[in-house]
Amino acid sequence: MLKMDSHIHSEYSSDSNSKIDDILKVAKQKNIDVIAISDHNTVDGTKEVLQKTRNTDILAIPSIEISSRDGHILGFGCEEKVPEGLSPEETIDKIHDLAGLAIVPHPFCFYRHGLLHKTEDENLKIDAIETKNARFVVGYCNSKAKKLSKKENLPGLGASDAHYWKFVGDCYSIIDAEKDIDSILKSIVKGKVEAHGKGTSNILLSKYLFEKNFLKKFD
Repeated sequence: MLKMDSHIHSEYSSDSNSKIDDILKVAKQKNIDVIAISDHNTVDGTKEVLQKTRNTDILAIPSIEISSRDGHILGFGCEEKVPEGLSPEETIDKIHDLAGLAIVPHPFCFYRHGLLHKTEDENLKIDAIETKNARFVVGYCNSKAKKLSKKENLPGLGASDAHYWKFVGDCYSIIDAEKDIDSILKSIVKGKVEAHGKGTSNILLSKYLFEKNFLKKFD
């Protein structure tokens, strides 16, 4: 069994200033075996983390969070950039063309571009959804995602969605897989995964947002 945080943002996302080295430090402290840097519309963070985790105990999975026309979709396993602004169907097809998995993060969150808040199209060929996202203040969106996961037999993942390195691992998945990319992708598709964790501390989140906005004045 492996502990995985599949949705982490680094300084390559416009809304984060987390260094890859700091992310890796916390992942090691929290005994996370597998991480994915899922930055917004770029794989620059993925490229850096893949290089820095070579010959280490942490496995990095390439990933990207794509802004489709109707909401965000993770291209989990994708090492190449997927264009933003496409329809969800086109975005998912391009992810699959790159041998990745189309995973819907924070699916029902209306203020964070949750794809399934806008459309619950049952024909979308998604591979999994997040049922535990650590950044929700209340549990409604996670609860609704969990119900959909059960109803449609969709694998449910836990992820921190950390935009600040100290929040890495707040939510995570336990996955029954070997410690390699192909095995992990196959195990997700087979549903050999469980979502775990807790919500990110509102006090720490407020402190981070204050510091980020305060320091921006001096950039």
